[in-house]
Amino acid sequence: MRDMKSTVVCAVLAVGFALLPVPMGAHHGTNQSYDRSAPITVEGVVTEFRYKNPHPQLFIDVTDKDGKTTPWAIEIAPTPYTLALRGWSRSRSTEALKPGTVVRVTLAPSHAGTPVGLLREIVDTQGVEILGDLGSPLRAGPE
Repeated sequence: MRDMKSTVVCAVLAVGFALLPVPMGAHHGTNQSYDRSAPITVEGVVTEFRYKNPHPQLFIDVTDKDGKTTPWAIEIAPTPYTLALRGWSRSRSTEALKPGTVVRVTLAPSHAGTPVGLLREIVDTQGVEILGDLGSPLRAGPE
């Protein structure tokens, strides 16, 4: 009986350790979800900016030449902490990206073809970079 109990405990532990890496790798679909080789640029009006974990998000409404408006969701890959290291505090970010602000966003589009993307760069209407390529080494945007 004791040998069977040890065998069951060992089997449960082995399965547990084998499954341990699965949840840790499951969240990080960012690299597989977006086509980084074919960036696109859209211009739209900021509707919301979320400075939250696990990734800050920008929401904009993009109006096409026919007048149809499509809401876009844009993931900002680093965490709020990483943005803060680049000089982007919550107050600075929410001021620069407040609702109603017109921005031009370059992003890696979703492989699924939905209006979702991974941020590469945000530029204002004068062409001034608000937030640069977040895949590059740390650097802060303009003050």
